[in-house]
Amino acid sequence: MMETLSNRKYGAWLPLGAAILLVLNFAGGNLLSAQDAAKPNDGELVPLVLKLPAPVFSGTPKAAPAGILVEPTPDKPVPLMVPKDVKNVAPGKRISCSDKNISRADLEKITDGIKEADGDDIVQLSKGLQWIQFDLGSPQQLYAIAVWHAFDQSKICRDVVVQVANDQDFTDNVRTLYNNDSQNSAGLGAGTNRQYFETFRGKTIDAKGETARYVRLYSNGSTDNKLNEYTEVEIYGRPAK
Repeated sequence: MMETLSNRKYGAWLPLGAAILLVLNFAGGNLLSAQDAAKPNDGELVPLVLKLPAPVFSGTPKAAPAGILVEPTPDKPVPLMVPKDVKNVAPGKRISCSDKNISRADLEKITDGIKEADGDDIVQLSKGLQWIQFDLGSPQQLYAIAVWHAFDQSKICRDVVVQVANDQDFTDNVRTLYNNDSQNSAGLGAGTNRQYFETFRGKTIDAKGETARYVRLYSNGSTDNKLNEYTEVEIYGRPAK
């Protein structure tokens, strides 16, 4: 039987843990109800509100190439629900990439908060399968990853894969959060997500509270050109407990 502690003043028998919390809070001048004392603090969920750049084209995107199953582009996407205390943890974090010809200054543009379609804000990696990687400095509980590839024209980026891991070499506890490479051309496994047209809204990926220190994003050109283009990446999380 669970231990209880008599509380005649409130006319109830409380679970011992809740009663202790009530007493401690009363001593500090902040009296909690028994229900509040016994309730775990899981965090309030709120819509993730992103600061969006200006759109550069309107109307329906041009038709996708034959054989590509494309995700519909909603006029008003339903925002992802995340804990109230999450924030964008990407700014200021170390970014590396598979293209060794990209300067650190260029990589820093990916988290500078400027996400307009202007060509000066677009970071271009070489053709072929390439990745960019974020070292968050310590394990973070991740809830959303928002990525803007170049959206200056209607295009579909190929082999978009987002993974998290415990180590920088991506050998320890690698988890795939998003994969629209249905043919496994990137060699990371066949994905089940649908490809999508790039727009000013970017793509928000549900990270589902996964805990990781490293985040890696892959791509392999687009229907517009063979380069791998990034405008901005935001990673929403909080320190792992």
